Amino acid sequence: MTSIDPSLYIKSQQQTQTVSGSTGPSLGKDEFLKILMTQLKNQDPTNPMKDKEFVSQMTNFSMLEQMTNMSTAIEDLTQAQSFAPVVKYSSMIGKDVSYEVLDENGNVTGAETSQVEAVSKRQNSIVLELANGTSISTDQIRRVSEGVDTEQNTAQ
Repeated sequence: MTSIDPSLYIKSQQQTQTVSGSTGPSLGKDEFLKILMTQLKNQDPTNPMKDKEFVSQMTNFSMLEQMTNMSTAIEDLTQAQSFAPVVKYSSMIGKDVSYEVLDENGNVTGAETSQVEAVSKRQNSIVLELANGTSISTDQIRRVSEGVDTEQNTAQ
């Protein structure tokens, strides 16, 4: 008589999931293949798995793999798009911006002009870092103009 491997017990699987920190039951392609191989190894030789069942399980495996690939592709696309605004505003580097000066309450107290030195992303918003040491939100921009080339001005 054959014995059942203790690692296949449900209690053992639940403890493994709890220790690894995963939440909820989820099967990846590796687990699916292990289950399929275990079924094939332990099937009754007098009553083997039907072709339709095997094809159905292989189809399910193929769908699982495609969904995993699609999920990875969507994550990559989302991450790439999160940097699109930085690339968009990078064309402002070297340009002069007139911007609203805000007080600690967010009220407009005046306007200043400075040259954009860098563009960065902070807390899901785009921030322009200016030559005068100020960092401003893109919402504060009033006007953008070509930056003054200091070398050209000193030569004249």
